[in-house]
Amino acid sequence: MNKTYKCVVVDDEPIAREIIESFIEKTPNLKLLGSFQNAVEVLSFEQKDNVDLYFLDINMPEINGLSLAKIINKKAHIIFTTAYRDYAIDGFNLNVVDYLLKPIAFDRFLQAIEKLPKESQLVNTTFNQEQKSDFLFIRSERKMIKVSFNDILYIESLSDYIKIYLSNEVIVTRETISNINDKLPQNLFIRIHRSYIISINKIHSYTNEFIEVSKKALPISRSYKESVLQKLAGM
Repeated sequence: MNKTYKCVVVDDEPIAREIIESFIEKTPNLKLLGSFQNAVEVLSFEQKDNVDLYFLDINMPEINGLSLAKIINKKAHIIFTTAYRDYAIDGFNLNVVDYLLKPIAFDRFLQAIEKLPKESQLVNTTFNQEQKSDFLFIRSERKMIKVSFNDILYIESLSDYIKIYLSNEVIVTRETISNINDKLPQNLFIRIHRSYIISINKIHSYTNEFIEVSKKALPISRSYKESVLQKLAGM
């Protein structure tokens, strides 16, 4: 690993924080930027935009680690640390680097660090993910459902939930539209409104105000209009 990862530790247990801090100090290419006992402190941290790697406890008061992971810098990597196995599926559904079960041994910590992208991989990480994967898993009705990008017509936001419209069904999941947008390949999907993401390949027609997908006219909002029309005009 050539890149130096600037790290933040978030855990409401002092001893747990001290352990991760000591592991960071002993690991080359890791630099501790801050250590916090709750998510509120992290969100007010002045250097939060410079963080490359978060070590997040999941079971914390007020804002838990899963919720925090959805609102921090999307470019940062996340390793969850927790005493509860039940959160594993939720953690991996957020596409985190690893999930460490307490008590954490140093050799297991190093295994997680080895999963971080090497410097030569960082530039094209997003591109490579788009090329290697043509699907994602969506949690719905207590199970993980495999959804092919090619089957998605459009996605609609319902506050903390989204509806994913496929050619033959609709999947409802607890997720924000901004978070799902970050998981989708940008060469295949485009956000046209705070409530809608559409599959570019499924567009039937469009005007300056609407895009027709599967016989449904979806509005282009004023804030997205310029970027949407420029992207579509360039195709």
